[in-house]
Amino acid sequence: MTDSPRDAESESKLIAECEVAQAEFTAQRDECIRKVRELMAAEDPANGIFHANEIYRLQKDKLRLDVEIEFKRKKINRIRLGFDESDVAAPTSGMPF
Repeated sequence: MTDSPRDAESESKLIAECEVAQAEFTAQRDECIRKVRELMAAEDPANGIFHANEIYRLQKDKLRLDVEIEFKRKKINRIRLGFDESDVAAPTSGMPF
């Protein structure tokens, strides 16, 4: 982590932005979960009422949001630990290990 006040301010700002994005993704994920539950409850196989496509789409969206939340959590941790995004070397080819 850096010691200069300007860097601390920018780190705090980045962390705050990530936390806001993480909260938005969490709210969207919770809404997906709620909609899936509603659609599952509304299905009536006896009358041929199914919502499989919508449920599938929402479950995929929920998984995507879970990944976005996890990425933001990890980015916050990297910022707090003092890792700079430019310090991470991108692999030129193949696996990075």
